[in-house]
Amino acid sequence: MNASSSILVETGNASGYLQRLCKHFGHKLEVEFTPERGSIAFEFGRAALQAGPDGLKMTALAGNEEDLTRLTSVLASHLERFAFREELKIDWR
Repeated sequence: MNASSSILVETGNASGYLQRLCKHFGHKLEVEFTPERGSIAFEFGRAALQAGPDGLKMTALAGNEEDLTRLTSVLASHLERFAFREELKIDWR
């Protein structure tokens, strides 16, 4: 994996969002998770998730910048959909 990006999304519901993302993608993809950590293997990259007291840390790893952009977009759009009651700031670096 040559390209990566990380973000900390500030929320008090980090563990719930981590588990919801993993359960959602687990229907079609290889997923491993606990309430504190998760991993999702996409065809175009891998996502590592970590829930903590400050929020949900998401790290996206991909083979190139195009796949990284796709992965960060998929993660952000799904998290925004699941967290519709909150106004989350999702700003990938």
